[in-house]
Amino acid sequence: MTLFQNLPTAKDYRVTGSGILPSAFAVSELANASFASVGQQMAQLMQATGLANTRPEVTVDQRLASLWFGYSFRAIGWELPDLWDPIAGNYETKDGWIRLHTNLAHHRAAALAVLECQEDREAVQQAVRTWEGDVLETAIASEGGVSAKMRSRAEWQAHPQGQALSKEPLIHWGEALAGKIRAGLFHDPKRPLDGLRVLDLTRVLAGPIATRTLAGFGAEVLRIDPPGWDEPGVIQDISLGKNMASLDLKTEAGLTRLKELAAKADVLVHGYRPDALERLGFGTEIRRQIAPQLVDVSLDAYGWTGPWAARRGFDSLVQMSCGIADAGRNWAKASEPTPLPVQALDHATGYLMAAAVLCSLRNLVQTGQTQSAKLSLARTAEHLASLQNSGTKDTTEISSASEADFSAEPEFSSWGPGQRLQPALELEQCQMHWSLPAQCCGSSISSWRS
Repeated sequence: MTLFQNLPTAKDYRVTGSGILPSAFAVSELANASFASVGQQMAQLMQATGLANTRPEVTVDQRLASLWFGYSFRAIGWELPDLWDPIAGNYETKDGWIRLHTNLAHHRAAALAVLECQEDREAVQQAVRTWEGDVLETAIASEGGVSAKMRSRAEWQAHPQGQALSKEPLIHWGEALAGKIRAGLFHDPKRPLDGLRVLDLTRVLAGPIATRTLAGFGAEVLRIDPPGWDEPGVIQDISLGKNMASLDLKTEAGLTRLKELAAKADVLVHGYRPDALERLGFGTEIRRQIAPQLVDVSLDAYGWTGPWAARRGFDSLVQMSCGIADAGRNWAKASEPTPLPVQALDHATGYLMAAAVLCSLRNLVQTGQTQSAKLSLARTAEHLASLQNSGTKDTTEISSASEADFSAEPEFSSWGPGQRLQPALELEQCQMHWSLPAQCCGSSISSWRS
C-alpha cells in the first residue's frame, strides 16, 4: 500500500475563494495543499471503509484556508489575552539577530539566567548586544531555554542540522505492525470519524491543530495537560471540539491513568521531544504492550536526525534558524527579521499530521497493519522553501477576516461568546463541524465519553 508522503498538487482538488497571504514564500499555496492533504486522505479512508462508493471530491476555499493559518476565533464582547510574553521577540546581537521565546516561565528564566539581567525588555536588549548570536543560542539551549539565531538559507543549508534535514522525508513512516480497528467505527458518512478516540498529548501549536482537525470530522479528542497548564491567547483557537483534562504524569496515579486511557484509544498524537515519553515510563515499547492498536503520530521542531534532533523549538524560532525570516527581510527590504505573516510551519505540519493519522487508519483497515508517523516543523519549512510563490495568478492580498468569513452561529467558549471561521475544507458527502466549543485547560475529566 502507498503511504501518504507528498502534498497533493492543484490538479488533485478543487479550489474556491481567492486572495493570498503577502510573503516571500508561497504561504497560501501551502495552506491549500495542507488542507487538501487532509481531504485527500479522508476521501480515501471513506472509500476504504465503505462510507463512500466512489472517492469524494475535495474542495478547499483558498481564502478561508489562508485565514485558518492565522487565528480562527473572534471574541465577542471580551478581549483575548496577548499571545506573547513581554520579553519574547527579536534582539540585535554583536553579529546579527536572535529571537528569544519566553512564553513559558522556565524558558524565560533560562534566558534571563544566561543573560544575567533583570526581567525588563530594555535590560535584555542591552545584555543581548554583548553576545554573538550562535554563542548565545547555544548557552540558552544548554540552560533549558529556547532561542534561535537568524541564519540565511545558505547558512542553514551548510549547517549540520540543515544538512541532516535535507536527507529526511517529509513524513517518517515507522515499521508496519499488526493492529486492529475497533468495532463500531466508520458508520456515518457525514461524520466519518464518529467514535474514534484520539489521545492528545500536544502543546502549541502544530499537534493541537492536528487533533482539532480530527475533531472536525467527529473524533472524540481528549487532551491531557499538566495540572495548572495554560496557553493564554492560544487555547481559544486550538481547543475547539476537545475535552481538556489534566494529569500529573510524574506521579504513579497520573501515569497509570494515562495508560488506562491509551488502552482504549485509537489514535495517539504527541509532541514530546525524543525520549521524553520513555523517561516518563510511557515509551514506544510500553505503548505497544498497552495498546497495540494505536495509530501513533508525533512531531518535533528540528527533525529526527542530526545534532539538533532533541532541541526544543517553536515555529517562530524555526523560521529564524532555517532562513525564512532572513529571506523575508530581503523580500520586504527591511532591516529586521521578517517572518511569515502567520505561523505557517505549525499550521501546515498540523494538517499533515492529521492527514498522516487518516492514512494510517486506512492502512489499518486495508492491511491489518498500523504504522507510526513522525513530522517536524523544520522539514515542513524545507517544503515551503521549495514552492514557487504565487502559483496562482491571484495576487490580491488577504489582510484580515471579514464578517462573511465567520459562521453565523455563536460559539460559547469557556471564556465567553465568539465566532469561528467557516471551514476551509469540504468533501462531497461531509463538511467539517465541531460538537464542542473551545474549552479551558483542565475543564474535563480524564475519561472517554463513549
